[in-house]
This record gives sequence, C-alpha cells and structure tokens, in this order.
Amino acid sequence: MLINKTTLHAIFVNLKTTFNKAFSEAPSQWQKIAMLVPSGSSQNDYAWLSSFPRMRKWIGDKAVKALAAFKYTIVNDDWEATVEVDRNHIEDDQLGIYAPQAQMAAYSAKQLPDEIVFDLVNSGFSNLCYDGQPFFDTDHEVAGASVSNKGTTALSIATLAAAQGSYGAARTAMRKFKDDEGRPLNIIPNVLLVPPALEDTARALVTNDRLEDGKPNPYKGTAEIVVDARLESDTAWFLLDTSKPVKPFIYQQRKAPDFVQQTEMDSDNVFMRKKYRFGAEARAAGGYGFWQLAYGSTGTA
Repeated sequence: MLINKTTLHAIFVNLKTTFNKAFSEAPSQWQKIAMLVPSGSSQNDYAWLSSFPRMRKWIGDKAVKALAAFKYTIVNDDWEATVEVDRNHIEDDQLGIYAPQAQMAAYSAKQLPDEIVFDLVNSGFSNLCYDGQPFFDTDHEVAGASVSNKGTTALSIATLAAAQGSYGAARTAMRKFKDDEGRPLNIIPNVLLVPPALEDTARALVTNDRLEDGKPNPYKGTAEIVVDARLESDTAWFLLDTSKPVKPFIYQQRKAPDFVQQTEMDSDNVFMRKKYRFGAEARAAGGYGFWQLAYGSTGTA
C-alpha cells in the first residue's frame, strides 16, 4: 500500500470506527454504585459533603446549614492506552492485526470508571473520606457521638441467627443512621456488593425462601446483587444505598475516554522508528460520597 495522507486518514478513520463500536458494546457496571460528577478544572472541591441537607419547618429565619471545616478535594488524573502501528504493516497491507488492538483499547477505556470505582471500594477501609476518617470506619463523628459503618462479620445464610448477625445487622445499622440534628436519614440499603467468592451466598440470601437451617428467610428481595471480580478480598462484602441523588462513590470525569492518534507523515517517531500511534486518553478520578450510604464488613469474624 502506498502511504500518503489520504491512505493514513482512511486507515485511522476505520480504526476509530472500530474503537467507537467496541467502546459502546463493552460492559460496565460502575453506575450501579457510583455517581458521575462532571469536572471543569484540574480538581473538584467536595466540602459540601459535610452537610446532609434536610427540609425543616420554616419558622422565623431560615436555618442555613454551614459547611463544616472539612476539606475534601478530588484531583483529576491522566489516563491512556496506546498502540503502535508499524509502517511496514501498512505497506504490506497487514492492518487486520490492529483491529483487535483497537477493540481492546476501547474495552480498557470503557472499563476505566469501573477500575477507579471498585478500587475505591477495595481501599475503603483505609482511604479517608470527607470527615477525615476511613470511609468504612467505626468512629465517624455525628453530633459528638461515634457512629460505625464498618463490621467484621462474615456474610452467612447458615442459620437465621447468622443471617441476622451479618446482613441483618448491617441493614439495621444503616437504617438507624441520623443527621447531626438527630433526625433519621431514611437510609434504604438496596445493593449488596460482593466478590465472586460470595456470589452464591449473596444470591441465596436475597432469593431463597428459606435459609440453610430451614427457617423462613426474612431478607428475600431486600437488595440487588452486584458481583465484581475487581473486589480483592474474598471475604469482604458491602451494603449500599444507591437510591439517593448522591451515591456512596464518586466517578469524577474531566475528559471522557476518547480515541486519539498520531499520524503525521514526518514526525520524529515515524522518521526514527517507522511507527504511527493510536489509542485512548481520558482525565478522571474517584472519591467517596456520603459514608452514611454504605456499610462494609471485612468478613473476617
């Protein structure tokens, strides 16, 4: 094949089309547990998370909720996936080998939010959220008292007592969460997030009529199961409320994943190494929303 601007343009138009099609078809499930927050600069400030607004009866002057002295900023990172195209492959009409690479670059780009969000889950027992405590912690301060959204109990369906002591205890704890004025937050856990090792237990817990001891299962239909292999622990499990406008996790997007290319006929890379390039670029980051919307158990006890 003769290499000129016209042929190069056609080649990379085809690769971009392949990329875009694969991107649209690639699976993704981060939206089930996180919210998208557009970003217009290098970082976003989330001090507003310190205030969980609630309606109150208006008597006299409005009660303005002041932001607490918490500083929580999420800084965007740069992301890329790059493929090199050898000039000899263009000359020899061997471009078919690059279509799968364009598809894989698209798959990786589509999975970027998942990678970011599920890494947040894995790190939730140690990474700090807006109140300066680990996201899953036993010592969140609310109105001068310590509140816990962290457990250690293994998820179990062995007996009614075991189910109540694990999943049931997490549900009860979340539904009892209150704001700094002592009013219930009306948390409604609706997602049970587990690794593949706990999938069977989780599905039995929310679908079976009876538990393993034969007693009626009070938790049937109480949550959607989300399973993801990116969860690193085989024992940890998470209960989430994703029904609110603010979700437990944040995917912050400055620049959506996009196809990019370097195809100049006389670039240094082509002249010195006979290589053209294409791939994907993005700018994004992740962070934590309201800890009150999540409960995490290490499953080690």
